[in-house]
Amino acid sequence: MASRADNIASNLSLANFSKATELKNRIWFTIGALIIFRFLSFVPLPGVNPLILQDLYSQTRGGILDLFNTFSGGSLERMSIIALGVMPYITASIVVQLAASLHPALAALKKEGESGRKKLNQYTRYGAVVLTAIQGWFIASGLEAYGASSGIQAVVMPGLMFRVGAVISMIGGTMFLLWLGEQITSRGIGNGTSLIIMAGIVAQMPKFIANLFEGGRSGSVSAFTIVTLIVLLVGMVLMICFMERATRRLLIQYPKRASQHGMMQADRSHLPLKLNTAGVIPPIFASSLLLLPLTISQFAGNSISPDTAMGSFVVTLNQYLAHGQPVYMLLYAAGIIFFSFFYTAVVFNPEETSENLKRNGGFIPGIRPGKNTATYLDYVLTRITVIGAIYLTVVCVFPEWVMATTGMTMFFLGGTSLLIVVNVTVDTITQIQSHLLAHQYGDLIKKAKLKGKMR
Repeated sequence: MASRADNIASNLSLANFSKATELKNRIWFTIGALIIFRFLSFVPLPGVNPLILQDLYSQTRGGILDLFNTFSGGSLERMSIIALGVMPYITASIVVQLAASLHPALAALKKEGESGRKKLNQYTRYGAVVLTAIQGWFIASGLEAYGASSGIQAVVMPGLMFRVGAVISMIGGTMFLLWLGEQITSRGIGNGTSLIIMAGIVAQMPKFIANLFEGGRSGSVSAFTIVTLIVLLVGMVLMICFMERATRRLLIQYPKRASQHGMMQADRSHLPLKLNTAGVIPPIFASSLLLLPLTISQFAGNSISPDTAMGSFVVTLNQYLAHGQPVYMLLYAAGIIFFSFFYTAVVFNPEETSENLKRNGGFIPGIRPGKNTATYLDYVLTRITVIGAIYLTVVCVFPEWVMATTGMTMFFLGGTSLLIVVNVTVDTITQIQSHLLAHQYGDLIKKAKLKGKMR
């Protein structure tokens, strides 16, 4: 049976793809939704002069704004209605998941299945609206004072109406992106939210690559640096692909059962535990938590005098948590490690897995079913999560150190960006292969039924 499945999987070709009408429709829907996302990134907030804003941004580029701009696909640079992207939703999901692990009422909702999941998702949306409103207000306030020292005004008519309009526009843009991501997940291919984040990162890559080679042409970047960055990029992609596919397979034994020939035969299978169970969630969560206070302080600092106590605090905060600073990299690494263990505990429950094995008569050789199995699974999962957390930390923090050392703010080379792009690409390709495989199995079943009727 396994060899037959392998043969079918190996025969997935363009001919099979052309026959899979549903898959083609899903892919075209996904492409269309991502095109809409890119169009929205060019729609500016009402009351903002895009040309003046671009000049001001070029004067203050670098630091945390460039990182946020990379995740939003350039929307922050153009101050579009989706400037915040889906980051408020991700931050809200962190808060809700933490609360679900600590609060008994939310923990009970989590165990209710689909209805509880929908309720928690609704709370996450409410939190995303609140966070978008808070961040949008500070961004609008900062835009009014943005460039005041240069004598340039990015906002045409500053005032309360502009701030309220900007906040409403940002809330509408973020909520529309969340709806678009859900439509991609249900009617398209892949995870919608992850694809939107990846599309924003990929959209910035051509500009960064062009700037890199332009620096080499002008002499500001040496040829050795360019070659080293390319080798580093290829090496990191290969490392991510290898580590993301690495699993620890636990042997599962089932009781002996009578076969067709009257012989007793024991069934065996494996329980695969991924080395990086949490996937891209830890770096995204850690980044969003760092982006939330830094975005507020970055824009609020424009409207606060640095001579005041609050202004001095904001300046100090921006200096210590600036991109590439030791404090920023330390907090980033700590956040990745914490969320690696936290999210692994959320997605994999050793007690539940142990009960399912016991209910189906399965057991791990040498381990008693029940509580001992749950303890053993937790022990193994903790050990491999340590390796996974170290891997994520190295992949995400090492490029930050390289960029801080070389002084090059090319965030598409950052570990978080590469991790998101590679993981989302691999997951999407895997889903496409699954659809093709299901389509080919469906054709085989139809042919078998037709032959049976003919007989």
